[in-house]
Order: sequence, then C-alpha cells, then structure tokens
Amino acid sequence: MPKKKKKEEKVQEDQVQEEQIEELEEELTDEELLEQLTGGGDGKSIILLPPMTGGGASEKKPRVVPVIGDISERMALEVIAGLVTLRETGKKKVLADPTDMNSEIIEKSLPIEMIVSTFGGSALDMFGICDMMRVVQEECPVITTGIGKVMSAGVLILASGTKGARRIGRNTRVMIHSVIAGAHGPIHSIENEVEEIKWVQERYIDVLVRETDMTRRMVKKLLDKKVNIYLDAQQAVDFGIADIII
Repeated sequence: MPKKKKKEEKVQEDQVQEEQIEELEEELTDEELLEQLTGGGDGKSIILLPPMTGGGASEKKPRVVPVIGDISERMALEVIAGLVTLRETGKKKVLADPTDMNSEIIEKSLPIEMIVSTFGGSALDMFGICDMMRVVQEECPVITTGIGKVMSAGVLILASGTKGARRIGRNTRVMIHSVIAGAHGPIHSIENEVEEIKWVQERYIDVLVRETDMTRRMVKKLLDKKVNIYLDAQQAVDFGIADIII
C-alpha cells in the first residue's frame, strides 16, 4: 500500500477516535467523567494527553515590573500600579504542609521581580516607589534585579528589594551622589526651597542606611567628596546595596 494512502488512513482513524472521545465526554456527568479519568467505573478509562507544544495552565506567567529609564511621575504611576496588581493577582491557596493532604489550606503570595536600569530621576517619585515596595513586601517578596546602570534614585529602589534576593548584573555600574536641585525667585522662596532640598538629602541618606550595610558616617563621607561615586557589582554587594551577582 502506498505510504501516502497509509498516512491518510491514519489521520482518519485519529479523527474518528477524537470524535468518539468527545461524544463520550458529552454523555457523561462531571462525576462520571471524573470517575472515568481516575480509572474507575467500568474500566474504560479515558487518558487525556497534554498538548505537545508549549502553553497549558501550569506554564509560569511572568510577574515582572520594569523600572527602566528616567524615574518620573509617569513611571512611578506605572510601577506602583504594577506592584499592586501583581500583589492582588499572585495569591494562591496551598497546603500548609505539602506532604499532608489533611493539613490546613493557607493563602500564599507569589514573588514579584523588579528589573532596575536607570540613570535616576525624581527623588520624591523614588520615595513613592520605595514606600509601595515596603507595603507589598508585607504579603509577597519583591526580587530586585539591577542591570546595566543603577544610579542615583535607582540605587534606593534596587536596595529596597527583599533582603537576600536583590540581584545585580556582573557588569552593572552603580552610582551614588548628592541630591541635585535648583531654585529661583524671591530670596525667601529660595531659602524655603533650600530647606526642602536639605530634607530630601537627609531622607535619602536615612533610607540608604536603612536598606544597606552602610553607616550614616560612611554615606556622608562618600557624599562629602562632592563627585559621583561609582561602584562595580562586587562593591555594591559589599555595601549591602545588592546580595547576589548574576
């Protein structure tokens, strides 16, 4: 028999078999179908094979919030919205003890990854992102990954991830510097703005000390150089800005 004819007959047989299975599934109730699937009933169990290609319910979906580019009000909106959304959609019910089918069912939150690559930007929007990261971490881990460039405001965002899970690319460049700002107008307004700039600078130092292994004295000493302080990946880990070099 020609190979082409054999192939056509094989396709027809497969189609008939699929139609028979579909008809059987439609005739069975949910309980009967479950019994058939588990090998019960009259012994005519149905074996459903998963698709040979990718996909399927078990496939992991990405849970990533990018912080790439200038940190602005628009970026802060997108990052905060992403964090809140992933926190609410990443909950699943699992057994407290996976080895005990009778153990209590608890709700578990899946981790969120933040990819950081920025020259910096708005300090206040940076604080907003960092504060939301702390709120989200009350329910699920936030894994930060610094790649390419992590500078200025980006340093605090990288450092604000879940401790022990903050990663940095081997060739990433990290930069810390004093707050950059400007003011104009009447003298009293300028003096007022200078006080605000000082507050931002002190708050930046406070958070950096809280989130890293650096002391306040160490940070002040670096900033007193009045130049951009550049660090490589290993130095960033040594200072406690990140935990793992990738």
